[in-house]
Amino acid sequence: MALSSLGRAVLGKGQFGFIVAPAVNTCQTVCNYSTPPPTPPLKDKYGPLSDEDRIFTNLYGRHDWRLKGALKRGDWYKTKEIILRGPDYILNEVKTSGLRGRGGAGFPSGMKWSFMNKPSDGRPKYLVVNADEGEPGTCKDREIMRHDPHKLIEGCLVAGRAMGARAAYIYIRGEFYNEASNLQVAIMEAYQAGLIGKNACGSGYDFDVFVHRGAGAYICGEETALIESIEGKQGKPRLKPPFPADIGVFGCPTTVANVETVAVSPTICRRGGEWFLGLGRPRNSGTKLFNISGHVNNPCTVEEEMSIPLKELIQRHAGDVTGGWDNLLAIIPGGSSTPLIPKSVCEDVLMDFDGLIAAQTSLGTAAIIVMNKQTDIVKAIARLIMFYKHESCGQCTPCREGINWMNKIIYRMVDGNAQPAEIDMLWELSKQIEGHTICALGDGAAWPVQGLIRHFRPELEARMKKFHEAHGAEKVAASN
Repeated sequence: MALSSLGRAVLGKGQFGFIVAPAVNTCQTVCNYSTPPPTPPLKDKYGPLSDEDRIFTNLYGRHDWRLKGALKRGDWYKTKEIILRGPDYILNEVKTSGLRGRGGAGFPSGMKWSFMNKPSDGRPKYLVVNADEGEPGTCKDREIMRHDPHKLIEGCLVAGRAMGARAAYIYIRGEFYNEASNLQVAIMEAYQAGLIGKNACGSGYDFDVFVHRGAGAYICGEETALIESIEGKQGKPRLKPPFPADIGVFGCPTTVANVETVAVSPTICRRGGEWFLGLGRPRNSGTKLFNISGHVNNPCTVEEEMSIPLKELIQRHAGDVTGGWDNLLAIIPGGSSTPLIPKSVCEDVLMDFDGLIAAQTSLGTAAIIVMNKQTDIVKAIARLIMFYKHESCGQCTPCREGINWMNKIIYRMVDGNAQPAEIDMLWELSKQIEGHTICALGDGAAWPVQGLIRHFRPELEARMKKFHEAHGAEKVAASN
């Protein structure tokens, strides 16, 4: 979830988030008050994606990433016409497409962008692109910025026009040196060609693009913490309301959007929202960049159709699990902050928002972390909890104190040095953190623990039994 991923589905939320069941209900409630997107014809098979439907045609950097190469691949084609058609046209196409946020939250993008279209009170409006991507396992946005930067810049112009924005700020993770360098070169090329800046693309619309490099804090993937960081403050989330669409960066109306979400918008406008809607299941339309890492033969980032079966995705593009599919233990399907699912669930689950919610997890950023049977699953989750303990900004007591307690408990459980009753204690602790903090970093720390207990409780109990037999109950009680 970059914290490129975490957050509850509330209005104006943005990247740093996943939708869990209550959030889905919230989203559905909001959607019921607007015109629903057309329902695409039902299909019984999703994926593989045909080459003519690919949006990111230089994902692997095999071609020229500069302006000359981008123009050959169809970027900046008829951009002037799109801009001249105005905000309503762009918003309508994005709404028709059914595009949902690709940073983890999955909020309908057309609806979110339309929150900026209200009578002006004299303040400028801004688009902020979340390119922080600090979520362990997630590495999709960096491929766009490194190999297809003009797609993002054109997307900033189109999305900015839809919102009436004066400029775009691309907040990029500080460690992404090469990506930031390529992006800056591409921006300068776009300025020199008259594609952005004053009278962008000859449309009469003025639009600037700036790159802002972060300092490496995971918490800045949360949209309000990101805004604070751009303003030169500590990256700590703000209370909402007010939402960024009312008071965002520099006190002006702001929308924070993920890199992938912004980058696909020009292609949607060129090819039509109906085309995008025809890919994937209803409410889960379009193409998606999937990261596959861990115990696979060919780790990769690949663009595929939404709703493709998880098993097919791994076997087709990642060369299967190391040691074969039968050697699979569990998969984290959407970045480190989504609950893991065991092999039995992975057999037929579909990789989209609704399919993974039904499996008690989340699509998140679609960063798939594969763990085979040689993995110490308890130690793997414990290591993630240590990461969240380190990255907590410390603003909220449940997160600051609770994750520290979870870290201590689960590291004892790695050795089995705990009592079976502590499993329920750990579950209750995670529930006291989840939903009780300003942002969703606490949720992201709680969900991996909940996934471990939900699916691997027998493994925890077996370790404790083995430790007790080896050391005696007295020593265990004394150490606790």
